[in-house]
Amino acid sequence: LLAASVSTALAHWNYDRLIVNGQIVGEPYQYIRRTNNSNAPIQNVNSTDMRCNSGGAFGNTTQTYTVQAGDELGFGISETFGHPGPQQVYLSKAPGAAADYDGSGEWARIYSLTTSNSSVGKDGTVIWATHKAHSFLFRLPASTPPGEYLLRSEGLALHAAHKKDNIQFYIACAQIKVTGAEGGSGSLGPLVKFPGAYMWDTPGVFTPVFWSFLMNYTAPGPALWPNGTQEQHA
Repeated sequence: LLAASVSTALAHWNYDRLIVNGQIVGEPYQYIRRTNNSNAPIQNVNSTDMRCNSGGAFGNTTQTYTVQAGDELGFGISETFGHPGPQQVYLSKAPGAAADYDGSGEWARIYSLTTSNSSVGKDGTVIWATHKAHSFLFRLPASTPPGEYLLRSEGLALHAAHKKDNIQFYIACAQIKVTGAEGGSGSLGPLVKFPGAYMWDTPGVFTPVFWSFLMNYTAPGPALWPNGTQEQHA
C-alpha cells in the first residue's frame, strides 16, 4: 500500500518552467505562480483554486515576462506527465497588472493537446500525446491584443475519472505581457469563468469507462480561440 501511494505521488507534477521560442526563461517559478499544495491536484471543480491552483490567487512575488503575439510558448515540469490525459491552455486578460489579478475574470481556451496521431494502444485504445514528456509547446495567437495576461496551464489526469469527482486537475498560471509591432486586434472568445467552466460530469472531465479502455477522447472546454483552431495531436 505504501509503495502504491508513493508511486501515485511521483506521477504528480508541477508546472514550474515557462518556455519562450524554444528556450526555458528564468528560474523555476520566476514567471509562474508558486502553489502551496506541493504537487497535489485540484479535484473540486467548484473551487476558486481552479483558476491558478491553491495559493495562486495573486502573483506579487512572481515576475511578468514580455512576449510577442505569435510567439511559441510552452510549459515545462521537473518530472514527467505520469498520468493519462490532455494538456490545455487558457488565457485571461488582466484589468491591470497581471501580478494583481486573481483570475476571476473570463478565460479563452487557446490550446488543447490530447491523443497521439502516430500510435494507438492494443485494441485501438488511445495513446496520450504527452505521455512521459517533460514539456509541451503551443503558439500564442497572433491576434492576441496587447496587455498583461494570466496564461493558465491545465493538465487533466484521467486515471480515476470514471468515478464521480475523481478527476485530477494540475494547474498553474504564468504571468505574461503581450506586445507586438502591429498589436493583435482579436477579441478573445468564447469565454468561461473558473469555477463554472466544468462540472464533475462534463464530458472529458468524467469518462464513462476506465481510461485504458478509451477508444477516443475529446477534451472539455469552450471552442478554441481563435475561431477555427483545432484540438492538437502529436
